[in-house]
Amino acid sequence: MYGALSGINLNRLLVFVAVVEAGSITGAASKLGIAKTMASTHMQRLEAEVGTSLLLRTTRKLALTEAGEAFYEAARSIVQSTTEAVNALGQDVAQLRGTLRITAPVDYGAAVIAPLAVTLMREHPLLKIEIVSGDRLFDLVGEGIDVAIRLGKLADSNYQAVRVSPLESILVAAPAFMAQAGRLSKPADLAPLPFIALSVLAQPLSWTFDGPGGARQSVNFEAGLSVNSAHAMRSAVLAGGGIAVLPDFAVAEDLQAGRLIRVMPKWSLPSGGVFALFPATRYRPRKVNVLIEALKAYLTTTGARCSAEAQ
Repeated sequence: MYGALSGINLNRLLVFVAVVEAGSITGAASKLGIAKTMASTHMQRLEAEVGTSLLLRTTRKLALTEAGEAFYEAARSIVQSTTEAVNALGQDVAQLRGTLRITAPVDYGAAVIAPLAVTLMREHPLLKIEIVSGDRLFDLVGEGIDVAIRLGKLADSNYQAVRVSPLESILVAAPAFMAQAGRLSKPADLAPLPFIALSVLAQPLSWTFDGPGGARQSVNFEAGLSVNSAHAMRSAVLAGGGIAVLPDFAVAEDLQAGRLIRVMPKWSLPSGGVFALFPATRYRPRKVNVLIEALKAYLTTTGARCSAEAQ
């Protein structure tokens, strides 16, 4: 089965793929850190080894022959698989290095990913981390993202995913505000209260509560104040502006410190999850595994996930 490969120097496949992707032998040589003459020699010998022309050379650019186009797809797959296998083989012996690009929602990136990145860089001095915050869905491959952190319900995608932790939505308010709110026995009693809405949600004013004995009640609120970030919503709640539904990571410290209280603790809102998404590969890069495990540990030890009971 290996007869066809026995006469081919596999290093030349790497050069060939680099030439095609760079668009020139000069660009490929620069990318690979070798001399232009060496790259050119590799290409000449590769064509001799496969017995056909792979490139059409003009004074201005290189183009693939018909055979070259088919050969490029196969060569790229071989190079990618080999790179992934080598990376996986060296996971336990090589010091973590390179750049880890992470995208996360703006609020979660600031509250959780940024401090976690500092910890990771201290533990792995050769690792560089780039955080790209944004609430849009990123093209991981096209934008060079290693890991995307997604919150809530995970939509179908072509990416691989790991559920890092649960994500709970919590109805909260400032203690002073609740002291004036009067007696509340069921979710329907909440409807007249001032409500702070997160406008980026699909239905920011409609919430369904699950209660004791399988009870379920839906409430439609009327927002006196709408904001477009969890950070702004938290500030408004702390200022006594009303009740609001916030993710656990945004209010964990406030609940523990008593700055906020959980409203109607016997009734809960639908929960979701924190997910790490990454491009599908046979061998997951070590830096991705390190981030996922570090994030799990961070959420457990720092209280970024809220387990506090309401007061």
